Amino acid sequence: MTNPYVGIKDYQLWRRSVARVETHLFDPVENPRYKIDSAMKIATAGSCFAQHISRQMQRIGFHYLIAESGEDLTPQERISRNFGVFSARYGNLYTARQLLQLFEEVFEGRTPLETAWRRKDGKFVDPFRPLIEPDGYETEEAVREARRAHLKAVKSVFLDSDVFVFTLGLTEAWRSRSDGSVFPLAPGVSAGAYDAEKYEFINFNVADVDMDMTLFLEKLKAVNPRVKVLLTVSPVPLVATYEDRSVLVSTTYSKSVLRVVAEQMLARFDWVDYFPSYEIITGSYAGGLYYEDDYREVNSIGVAHAMRCFVKNYVSQPEEEKTATMLPLPEAPQRNVICDEREIEMMRP
Repeated sequence: MTNPYVGIKDYQLWRRSVARVETHLFDPVENPRYKIDSAMKIATAGSCFAQHISRQMQRIGFHYLIAESGEDLTPQERISRNFGVFSARYGNLYTARQLLQLFEEVFEGRTPLETAWRRKDGKFVDPFRPLIEPDGYETEEAVREARRAHLKAVKSVFLDSDVFVFTLGLTEAWRSRSDGSVFPLAPGVSAGAYDAEKYEFINFNVADVDMDMTLFLEKLKAVNPRVKVLLTVSPVPLVATYEDRSVLVSTTYSKSVLRVVAEQMLARFDWVDYFPSYEIITGSYAGGLYYEDDYREVNSIGVAHAMRCFVKNYVSQPEEEKTATMLPLPEAPQRNVICDEREIEMMRP
């Protein structure tokens, strides 16, 4: 007698590929769709976790595309003003809708109605990247001028990248009732003022995120035919939920939606791949080893494990010396990592 499972490979069996493998050797990547060589320009965008990916890519010698480098600033100023955190200074793009509206602003003339929010100290910030310039701006026009320069850099990212890595982070967001613009933070958290008549909460579902990602990918491919896309899902739980339920339940919903959509993009586009950093960090095999004491922030050991798997499977003929640099130097949790969402927690007593 026989059955369809007789001939499956070891990696398709839990006992052989998970339970019997030492934690640090676990690697769930199988059959990557493409390889990355040192000449390819890699760009990143997305949630807080995407910053870990960009940092490690630079450390191991990838051609990491930075369209806004702050080359006229001192190294310390570049760090303090968040240059090089992502390929452009867009800050956290938590949702697929943010990514899509940014593309439309760059290439299709989309013009948000709100262009500047005032902070409590009187300075102004960009509503779509409220923490990117720590010192803020003196005038609303200065915000608009900075955004015009920023959009030119973003255009370069979309046009020049050979591989675009996007980390899906959240489904919850706040948007303008006037023009549908989605923000990385609710008005009033770090800047602006909340008004229920002007803003509304939204929790995107599978259909919403599927539509946004499909549109973005089609539009990106139209302007950059050679581009390949690598999707990941952030393993970082929500810092807070606006739904009237446990933040853990909302986290499970959010990550489930994003993981489903990533799979749907994989089935729809043969030039899109999925890298399972989410599974590497959150998998039960690790027993929570890859989180800090708050059970939320990913520690350096977890980042190192994910990047070892990335280099092993996606880099053309990885060199021993590159693999040896996978373990990052000890550092404080989340050092130099922008996380707009964390501002919500800081406002609570």
